[in-house]
Amino acid sequence: MIKNSSKLFGIFLISIFFGACQKKDSSLPQKVHWDRDMCERCKMVLSDRDFATEIINPKTHKVYYFDDIGCAVLWLKEGKIPWAKSAKIWVKDGKTKKWIDARKAKYVDDAITPMAYGFKAYEAQNFPKNKKMINFDQMIKKVEEIEKRNNQARRLPN
Repeated sequence: MIKNSSKLFGIFLISIFFGACQKKDSSLPQKVHWDRDMCERCKMVLSDRDFATEIINPKTHKVYYFDDIGCAVLWLKEGKIPWAKSAKIWVKDGKTKKWIDARKAKYVDDAITPMAYGFKAYEAQNFPKNKKMINFDQMIKKVEEIEKRNNQARRLPN
């Protein structure tokens, strides 16, 4: 009985050791601490699970969280992030709520989003019928146009 117990305990310790040594893929989406993690750009707390975005630095594997794809796009541009072109960018699929590659996603521009940029992402096979499809590069241009209009409106005298 004692011999079997010590064997089981040994197997248990070995399984814990190998489980702890298992390497995680740091380019995959990381866990979001909802209602605690903050958007890197606007500092809003991430609470809307439909529009969260993650950007992962490909060299350091540091994860940056955003409450809206618009904030992520502008953060990359405004910060002149040198690794922007190689960054791994993850967004939530509007149908499945799974993380998908933002560069491959298809977007609609009529969603109600946390920062009012209006973009919701979908994998191609989940894209809603009768909606205008926008690709990643088109979405970036539209975010920049929205931000330009917003900045001009802020400068107008009352």
